[in-house]
Amino acid sequence: MLTGKLWKRILLHRYLYLMLLPCLLFFIIFSYIPMGGLMLAFKDYKFNLGITGSPWIGFVYFERFFNDYQSMNLIKNTLIISGMKLFLYLPFPIILALMFNEIRGKFFRNVAQSISYLPHFLSWVVVVGLVQRVLAPDTGLLNETIANMGGDGSTYFLMEPDYFYQIMFGSHVWKSIGWDSIIYLAAISGINPDMYEAARMDGASKWREIWHITIPSIMPTILILFILSLGSILSAGFDQLYLLRTPGNMHLSDILDTYIIRVGLQGGQYGYATAVGLMQGLIGFILVVLANRLSRRISDTSVW
Repeated sequence: MLTGKLWKRILLHRYLYLMLLPCLLFFIIFSYIPMGGLMLAFKDYKFNLGITGSPWIGFVYFERFFNDYQSMNLIKNTLIISGMKLFLYLPFPIILALMFNEIRGKFFRNVAQSISYLPHFLSWVVVVGLVQRVLAPDTGLLNETIANMGGDGSTYFLMEPDYFYQIMFGSHVWKSIGWDSIIYLAAISGINPDMYEAARMDGASKWREIWHITIPSIMPTILILFILSLGSILSAGFDQLYLLRTPGNMHLSDILDTYIIRVGLQGGQYGYATAVGLMQGLIGFILVVLANRLSRRISDTSVW
């Protein structure tokens, strides 16, 4: 009886299920089937034996990672950079969405939004190339400006560890803020205008409208995006960090993502790199589950 009802519903919504099919196939082919390769984390991989034929070695790679003298520094760097991208970055797209929402001129708002979205479509190679040109010693825009103002225009900012976090965070904000503001702007657009009208009749200022109506109304969206982003707490972004690395900031920019590429692809230690990557994913998954439960208990907002 239940099967009959199920098939009846599938038949009724067949076009929606057909639209869903390519997405399901994409995730099955590119996300779930490759998970079979996680066996490498527990095997002593031999090229001639293949993944299934290689001998099992248990948790040897995990023990090796935590006994490595670099592991604590890698985890610390990853957590610092991920923490900056998660917690420190969080208000930026929200504030930009609030600003876009307050622009009344449609043409100007469209132009401003388009300009803010453009950096998202640039690869990190292009973005870091621009950063290098702006911050280059002697010939860079920033150094020339400093020199024209009577200062020392020969600072190699990318080699100075004191400037690494500012450069990393600034380039991340510039590239991501416009695109990430889209979801918050969509959430703001869904707020009932009657609430603002009632607030204005009560004499509320614009700041009070934002604080008492807009922010609480988009709080579920903020919480859900934050919970989902916790899944990548140990993945601070390979492209950006790999390209920003210099001998001067190596002790700050070396993270788990760059380490996995170094030992896995460059060092040929596929099993060991898979084990470190698996650890990243498991910790992220556990954090998402815990944060989701906590959010559901506190605010009734949750991903599932």
